[in-house]
Amino acid sequence: MEIEKNNPNQINIELSDDVAEGIYSNLAVITHSNAEFIIDFIRVMPGVPKAKVKSRIVLTPQHAKRLLAALKDNISKYESLHGTIKEGESVGGMPINLGGPTGQA
Repeated sequence: MEIEKNNPNQINIELSDDVAEGIYSNLAVITHSNAEFIIDFIRVMPGVPKAKVKSRIVLTPQHAKRLLAALKDNISKYESLHGTIKEGESVGGMPINLGGPTGQA
């Protein structure tokens, strides 16, 4: 899709160098209330019994649904180029169920 240069609805997005580096996460915990979805991105390291939340994203339910659709679309495109993504039983050597409450998404 091409955006006209004088489009008043165009948003200029700035990506700073420190944010562009990204934060590695191998576990996400999703919780929600009636007004928002919260996604905590966590880095679990093998042999380390404690893991810290590295980033928290708070979304409206509408934006969470749009994120889900965008992820489905991008995963489909990825798999058409690189093959099916295999789902594992653990993350970083740890079981996916860490004993906390089960999130709903």
